[in-house]
This record gives sequence, structure tokens and C-alpha cells, in this order.
Amino acid sequence: PDEQLDLDDGRWEDIHVVTGALKLFLRELPEPLVPFSHFDKFIAAIKIQDLSLRGRCIRDLVQSLPPAHHDTMKVLFRHLCRVVEHKEENRMSVQSVAIVFGPTLLRPASEEGNMAMHMVFQNQVVEHILNHYGYIFPD
Repeated sequence: PDEQLDLDDGRWEDIHVVTGALKLFLRELPEPLVPFSHFDKFIAAIKIQDLSLRGRCIRDLVQSLPPAHHDTMKVLFRHLCRVVEHKEENRMSVQSVAIVFGPTLLRPASEEGNMAMHMVFQNQVVEHILNHYGYIFPD
């Protein structure tokens, strides 16, 4: 159904409401922004010790995403990079953004296994993409 949103409605002035809505939208997708088929590949890539090899692997994985996932990720991470640019005012560092969005954007198909360990790597993947946005998404 075509719901009409009134963005002038006062409740949208609270950035936490907007951020919560974005996170909920991403969380409710039938498949996360990083498809289940790519989860283990991203986790393996972030564990690579050689930094230049890690960087190339993650860039190649992002490039291999289905176009809708890739293009959405590009727009979302461009926005999140802008959020981080204002970390002095909003207290949203790269690490903070990664903690908030890591488990939403990147999660395993089944919630089995070591969730705490997964979360560390999920956050590291998001941090990496934020820190290397220009390399991963060259314009």
C-alpha cells in the first residue's frame, strides 16, 4: 500500500526516530543488505592478516554483491560516512556506527554459533567499509 509520510510531522525531527526507522527497515528485510550467501565470505575476509589483501578481498566481495544490494550499500555507507564526519557533534565515530549497524547489515542465516564472536567481526566489516569507502566505491 502507498502510505503517505508527512516528513513535516514533528516526530521526524528526532534523529533517533529516523535512525530507528532506518535500522528497523534494514532489519526487517527478508535478507540482509549483505546476503546470507556472502556472510561467511565477509567474515573470512576481515580475518585476513595482510592488510592490502584484506582490503582487496572486501572490495571484491562488495563488487560481487547483487546490484540492488551493492547500490543500496553504496548510498547507505556514503550517508554513514557523512554521519562520521560530524562525530564531534553527534558522538558517532566509525566504531559507534559499526556497533549500531554491523549486526543489522550483516548476519548469518541461522543464529547458531558464537554470536559474540560474530558481532566483533560484523562490526569490523562495517568499520572497514566506512574507513575505505573511496577505495571500495570508486566513483
